[in-house]
Parts: sequence; structure tokens; C-alpha cells
Amino acid sequence: MSNESFPFKVGAFECIVVSDGAFAYPHPAKIFFVNAPRERLEQVLKKHNLDPELWEQYVSPYPSLVINTGQRRVLVDTGAGSLEPTTGRLIPNLKAEGIASKDIDTVILTHGHPDHIGGNIDSKGKAAFPNARYIMWKDEWDFWASNPDLAELKVDEHIKEVLITVARNNLLPIQDQLDLIDHETEIVPGIRAVATPGHTPGHMAVAIASDSKQLLYISDVALHPIHLEQPDWYATVDFAPQQVITTRRRLLNLAATEKTLVLAFHFPFPGLGHVVQKGEGWQWQPIDMML
Repeated sequence: MSNESFPFKVGAFECIVVSDGAFAYPHPAKIFFVNAPRERLEQVLKKHNLDPELWEQYVSPYPSLVINTGQRRVLVDTGAGSLEPTTGRLIPNLKAEGIASKDIDTVILTHGHPDHIGGNIDSKGKAAFPNARYIMWKDEWDFWASNPDLAELKVDEHIKEVLITVARNNLLPIQDQLDLIDHETEIVPGIRAVATPGHTPGHMAVAIASDSKQLLYISDVALHPIHLEQPDWYATVDFAPQQVITTRRRLLNLAATEKTLVLAFHFPFPGLGHVVQKGEGWQWQPIDMML
């Protein structure tokens, strides 16, 4: 399986997970599970063959999702762009799949973090997808387009500055192509916005349905498979931790109950799998483990 793209189908829809690159998060336990009790965290990590003292990095893919409905060509999230030397592969990887940036007519932005909006614009500061309408939740746009208050985030001031700067640089230039939504609605036939606030104020998931088949793109509702098993553990970058927990439990229960295919942005590439009930939590079952 390539780490650059992964084609699959949802009913009649042709889909491709396309990589923008990857990023190695340092000291991931401290970033992803900031409120985890130390002893319990050590137990859980060891179950996953991770040494709490030696787990120095987590290499996260930065995938985008292309959905060809037959009528529309939709892109969900645009990667990190030039944020890191290891990112910015989205456009060449799309081209390798025979998809030009002008072919995309709808870009759905799940939220305003750098790894989801960094490819919004090209090197000249113009919209990277010139023929597309960009879609974002209104609360998310209002938050980042104003003077966002990041005081509650448990990250250093440099990270906060990066979040604000990247949002300003990659959102304001697309304003003329932007449509804002403020309720759960069908964006294009078969593709629906799902409200999932918490990680950011207007974070959204995307539900795709065709011919009785379903895909739920959960974006950053969970950042690591351990969040399924420990849904009350949250990350340093979660804007409203208690809301994250509520949202996560609701969405994971939905995914498990409906047995829908799930795409989780930060999970090992291509991030596709199923959520299965396990005790009081859930467990991640990636597609390559399916029978």
C-alpha cells in the first residue's frame, strides 16, 4: 500500500485518500493525553507496546480526502502546505492521481488548524483550488478571523502564534470563495456536514453516503487510536476539553452502532477503519486488519 494515496469506493462514489506528507510529534504522550493519570497512562501505553519513557515521537500522516460523486469533485481538508519540510505534497500527489487543482469544485475545511488549511493557497497567496467553493462552519471562521483567544490551550506561546498566523494567512485570502454554514446540512448530494465542536469551536465531521454505504470523516475528534479506548483523555490542543469528550463519545457511539467506515485524520495512513465497542469504550480496527 502506498503512503501517498489510497483509492477506495463508498457506494458509487470514487474516493482517494491523498497524503500531504507527515509530521513527527515529539513526546506524544504529553501532547495527546494531557489529563491521563500517570499510572493508568503507563499501563495503557504498555498494552500498545509503547514504553512511556522511550516513546519520543508519533509520526502522523496528513491526509486529504477526494470524493468524486460523478457530479462533483470534493476535497476534504488541504493539509499543512509549506508548514514543514515534510509537508506540502498534496498538489503533486493529486496530479499523480490525474487530478488537477482546477478540477476540484468544493473544498470542505473541517477546522482551522494548520495541518488542515495549510494548502488553501498557493505560493503566490492565491486560492490553490481556483474553481472551488470553500466550505467552513461559521463559528470556526468567526473564531479564527477575529482575534482568537487561545489562553486555555496548554501549549507554549510559539505554538499559539503559529496557530493564529497560519489561520490568518490561509483563511483570509479565500474569503471571496468561502461559504459558511451554521447547521448540519447537505453540502453536496451525498455529503453532509456534522457538528463536532470541542477540538476547535466550529470543528466539523463529514458524513458521506452512497448506495447504502457510508463513510464518516471524523477529522480530529480523536487524535490517536488510544482515544477510542480512553475517550475522556484529551490533548493539549483541544480548545474545550469537556466538549471534546462529549462530542467524541457521541460520534464514536454513532460509528460503532451504524458500523460505518471511518476516516481518522491522524491515525496511521490511510486512516480508514471501523470503531467497535469494547467495554465502556471502543477499539480501532484498521482496514488492513479486516477479514
